[in-house]
Amino acid sequence: MLVSLRAAEQQGQITIAQLRDCGLERNAVTVRVRNGWLHRMYRGVYAVGHAGVTRDGRFMAAVLACGHRAYLSWSAAGMLLEYLPWEERLPEVTVVATKARTVQGVRVHRARSLHWRDVTHHHGIPVTSPERTLLDLATALPPDALRSAARRAQAAYQVSVPQLLAVIERSNGHPGTGALRAVIADGSAPTRTKLEDRLLDLLDGAGIERPEINASLRFNGTTIIPDYLWRDRKLAIEADSERWHEHKLVREHDADKQAVLEASGWRVLRIDHQQMVQRPQQTLARIRAALSATL
Repeated sequence: MLVSLRAAEQQGQITIAQLRDCGLERNAVTVRVRNGWLHRMYRGVYAVGHAGVTRDGRFMAAVLACGHRAYLSWSAAGMLLEYLPWEERLPEVTVVATKARTVQGVRVHRARSLHWRDVTHHHGIPVTSPERTLLDLATALPPDALRSAARRAQAAYQVSVPQLLAVIERSNGHPGTGALRAVIADGSAPTRTKLEDRLLDLLDGAGIERPEINASLRFNGTTIIPDYLWRDRKLAIEADSERWHEHKLVREHDADKQAVLEASGWRVLRIDHQQMVQRPQQTLARIRAALSATL
């Protein structure tokens, strides 16, 4: 029972040291492995009950395998915090130590120290903070991908521009500071999808006044959140991803949202993925015309 409770706090994972704390000696552990009650994940780390381990369980196992003061980090942290897409790759863990152990199946990074603000827990998993994760990723991601990740983090209210500036200041000499500063200079942009990213980059590149992004409007007790809006022009843009065409409920929800906006005197411009990618200049012309018409 103690084993199950301990594992439940750790995404179903437990270490050999914790098993011993629960009163299980090595022979007892061996029997439970043979009987299929414990499943080896890494040396000294086991999944309890079944081998069907979730993504988060795999991440927790990797952290436990790396020992004391270990934190999920880099791309794995970005995936856990949900501003990088899930990919099947080796978990990445940062260990605070002068010499980090090698763990087969885990990419281990070493840090001499981590500020207390640079670590947190997410779903019970020790992980580098969003701002520290973005700083680390700034050394590995191309500029567009880093900018998108930062925008997702902002959209999820995981990080703010002041927090990004603060992690740069306290991480003097980190190789990712230059790239992260460039993202900050681009301005706050809490986009939620790749299509929203494309549209924002298109607007910025054309010198069009940057709209509010995913900002709330309130109409008679109903909250509406357009993808983009120019409040003074009463103009909203909805970026319709490929998902919009595939899901009836999504289309119905967006139709209701558009109806509320239009009933309140707003114009709504819908732009889909095909228009954005294949006819960007035509898309810009539509936006410019709509902005001119609402002056």
